[in-house]
Amino acid sequence: MHEALLYEHKSEAAVRCGLCPHACLIPDGGTGRCGVRANRGGTLYSLVYGRSIAEHVDPIEKKPLFHVLPGSRSYSIATAGCNLNCRHCQNADIAHLPRLRGVPDADQRPPEAIVAAALATGSRSISCTYTEPTVYFEYARDIAACAREAGLKTVFVTNGFITPAAVEMIAPFLDAANIDLKAFSDGFYRDICGARLQPVLDAIRCYRRCGIWIEITTLIISGLNDSPDELQQAADFIAALGEDVPWHVSAFYPAHRMADRPPTAPAALHAARAIGLAAGLRYVYTGNIPGQGGEDTLCHACGALLIRRRGYAVASRAARGGVCPDCGAYCAGIFNHAEAMP
Repeated sequence: MHEALLYEHKSEAAVRCGLCPHACLIPDGGTGRCGVRANRGGTLYSLVYGRSIAEHVDPIEKKPLFHVLPGSRSYSIATAGCNLNCRHCQNADIAHLPRLRGVPDADQRPPEAIVAAALATGSRSISCTYTEPTVYFEYARDIAACAREAGLKTVFVTNGFITPAAVEMIAPFLDAANIDLKAFSDGFYRDICGARLQPVLDAIRCYRRCGIWIEITTLIISGLNDSPDELQQAADFIAALGEDVPWHVSAFYPAHRMADRPPTAPAALHAARAIGLAAGLRYVYTGNIPGQGGEDTLCHACGALLIRRRGYAVASRAARGGVCPDCGAYCAGIFNHAEAMP
């Protein structure tokens, strides 16, 4: 076990976890709602530090991150655990495992081993993904610090249910994050995810304020979070962060405890994209419907095609270092200015 960060001692050996907005008060011998942070004798420990249970090399576009070294590979890792309990979770087998059957055994994988594996595969970044990186915060932070020394980027793919204090603590080492904005309704967060909306909005603002590149993803679920008014509120919120913040509106497919709901129709995604563009966002992408359009990056100034995508693959690119070859306008994001868009 590895002592946790961001907690405080309370009376009778209880501790208060300060990692996420649940702010769990954990008695001696207990665990937080995530199932992976445990109080042992008045000390809070991470039960998953070094216990990577999934490692794969993915295209960075799969996160989805379209403005972070496009076309590059990202070494993707996860431990078990999550601080939400989403009914439509696509990785429930590992995200919810600690709450159901305890933390699984896994070989110790120190941060240095993860970075070495990323370098060996030619990856240009490390993604903390698949489950929720917030709950393995200490491990993710140490990996990010080690990756920074090795010249690699580190990204979070996160539900955004994290305290500003935690964001500020990892900000010196974290380059980018794709953050779920699951809905613009507190009722959705409460009933579908077991969380609240406002802390996610606060965290998104904090990521942005800390200088971490962010992209936002909303999984559109018909009849639950797709009303024009709600999508307009989401688009306006993102636009207030900055017109250059990309918004991914993605299709839902039946999963976990929502296997009875229909997949999202492409028309619903196109409608959501139109709302985002009308709100002033420069980059709004449709996801999980390859070949339907809406995946390409266009110059915000002249409309020239900068990156053509097909699914998670970059099919063609026309810019160097994020600069439009036609008009010279800059495409916001993390690009290598010494080469064509990778």
